[in-house]
Amino acid sequence: MRQATSPRENAGPQARAGNVPAFPRTTRDCGSFEIRIDRNGTWYYRGSPIGRKELVCLFASVLRREADGSYWLETPVERGRIEVEDAPFMAVEMCWRNCVAPELAAGRPRQCLTFRTNLDEIVTADAEHPIRVHLCPTTREPRPYVTVRPGLEAKINRAVFYELVALAQPETIDGRQVLGVWSEGVFFPIDEINALDTAAE
Repeated sequence: MRQATSPRENAGPQARAGNVPAFPRTTRDCGSFEIRIDRNGTWYYRGSPIGRKELVCLFASVLRREADGSYWLETPVERGRIEVEDAPFMAVEMCWRNCVAPELAAGRPRQCLTFRTNLDEIVTADAEHPIRVHLCPTTREPRPYVTVRPGLEAKINRAVFYELVALAQPETIDGRQVLGVWSEGVFFPIDEINALDTAAE
């Protein structure tokens, strides 16, 4: 007598391996979610602050930025645009440590600079998470940022920026004397030496 076989036994190799064939999923565009992140990193929904940090962290985990600079909250089933006045996160704390092995430092400072955001994300400045300082063309007032995730930055608050400046040292880049900081073997310029004091005021 022929032994009966189960549907799983009759299935192809992919099903027997426990893999479910992938089907295309469609993401519904919901337009605006009426969420805004202000310049201080505070999240608002329809004009009211979102008080639950856990909820904000959940939203932040699905935050994306498009090539045109727009910000979206995106899940596998829906996506909606949100407004970001400056940067979606704030860097509110920085710690310094030695992290580069002497044999790899090659004469460069061995320090690593790690930031904590207002949503408790931890990021260490390196080639993939650069520090950048935007200078106002007229006043040279600095707006410093560190990349948290691709396309998403944290604005470095003033107190942390002053700590950053305290660690700055001179380097020559393209014939110009600049002050900047090292982290993970990468140098991040802050400003030209003769303009830094004015920029930090």
